[in-house]
Amino acid sequence: MNLGSKRTFLGVTGISVVCLIGAGTAADFPAGGAPQAAQGAAARAPAAPRVPMVEDVFKTVVVLRGIPVDTFFEAMGMFASAMGEDCTFCHAPKAYFDKAFFAEQTPRMQRARGMIAMMTAINKQYFGGEPRVTCFTCHHGSHSPVSDPDIALQYSPPSENPNVRALPPDITKTTADQVFDKYIKAVGGADRLATFTSFTARGTYSGFDTSLEKIPMELYGRAPGQQTMVVHFFNGASTRTFDGRNGWMAGPDTPLPLVTLTAGNLDRARVEALLWFPLGIRQAFSQWKVGRVMIGDDEVQVVQGITEGQAPANFYFDRSGLLVRLVRWTRTPVGFVPTQIDFSDYREVAGVKMPFHKEVSQTYMQMKIDLTDVQPNAAIDPSRFAQPAPVPPPPA
Repeated sequence: MNLGSKRTFLGVTGISVVCLIGAGTAADFPAGGAPQAAQGAAARAPAAPRVPMVEDVFKTVVVLRGIPVDTFFEAMGMFASAMGEDCTFCHAPKAYFDKAFFAEQTPRMQRARGMIAMMTAINKQYFGGEPRVTCFTCHHGSHSPVSDPDIALQYSPPSENPNVRALPPDITKTTADQVFDKYIKAVGGADRLATFTSFTARGTYSGFDTSLEKIPMELYGRAPGQQTMVVHFFNGASTRTFDGRNGWMAGPDTPLPLVTLTAGNLDRARVEALLWFPLGIRQAFSQWKVGRVMIGDDEVQVVQGITEGQAPANFYFDRSGLLVRLVRWTRTPVGFVPTQIDFSDYREVAGVKMPFHKEVSQTYMQMKIDLTDVQPNAAIDPSRFAQPAPVPPPPA
C-alpha cells in the first residue's frame, strides 16, 4: 500500500494506530485483567496501581514483551516512520476498518519479528546493547532498504534534521543560563512570572483521531508543574493529567481504561506542565548543553537538558528568545523515538506571554491545540490534578 506522500502517510498512520489502540480494549484485553486491577488500586490510594505490560493487554504480541503499553505504541510508531507506510502495511488491511483484525497474523508481521531479532543481535554484539542500529537506520522511510549509492544525494545540499540527540555545539560559547535569562525576559520577566501561579483555558483540539475536525477541550495548569487537559470526543471525554509526579490518560481513545505514563512519556508530561510556568525549567535537568541548528530557514538556539538515566530533551529558542519547539525522546527496545512539540501564536495573559497554539507530532499521531480563552490565576479544585477515573471500554 503506497500512500504517495509523507503528509498522507502521517494522516493514515495516526488513524490506523488509533484503531490499534482501541483493539486492546475491544478484542484482546483479558477478562478480569488489568482494568479491574487498575480500578482496585485506585480505590486503595495511595497505593500505586500496577502498570500493565504489553503482554497483559495484547495477547498476540510475541517479541516486544515486558514493556509498558505507552512505550509499546512508541515502538509501533518507529515501525511506521521507518517503513514510510501505515500500520496496515504489516497488519491485515481489514484492520483499518475493524480493529479486531490487528491480532490476525500476517507474513509481514512474522518478517518484522525476524528483523527485530536481527537488529537486537547487531546491537548486542557490536554496541554493548545500546540501540545504535534501528529500523530507521536501514529503511529511512522506505519499506525496501536501499543498498546502492545515490549520486544525487551525494552532491546535493545536505539535509539536516534539527531534532538530534547528538547536538552540534554552539561555537559562540553561549551558556544555558544566558539562553534561559533571555527566555524569561521575552515571556514577561521573572517578577510577572512569579505572580502567574495557575490558569484555566478553553480551546479546540484536532488531530488524526478527530479526522482533523476541531473539537472542544479544556486545559488546567498550576505552578510549578501540574497540568490536566480534557478533550471532548464525540463518544466521551478523554482526560490527560500530570499531578507533579505521576501521569495518566483515561478516555475512549486509550487502549486501557486507565493508562499510566512511564519513562519518556512521563517525563514529557512533566516538562510540558513546567513550560506553562517557565521559572522552574532551569531546575528540570541536572546538566545543560547548548547548540545551534536550523529549523527551515531560521537559525535557532538549542538547550539540551540531560539527566543521568533519562533520554535528553531539546528546547529550541528563536532570535527573540521565545521557545518554539520541544523534542523529547522515549527509549524503546527498537530505539529512541522522538516526540516534537511546536509552540507559536504567543499572546499576553496577565503580563505573561503564553503560546496559544501547540502542535504535537509523534511517530504514530499528530494533534493541534488552540487556546481561545485563558483565565490567569484561577482557583482550581485540587481534584483536577488527581488520577482520573478509569473509563470502561464501550460495549462490544
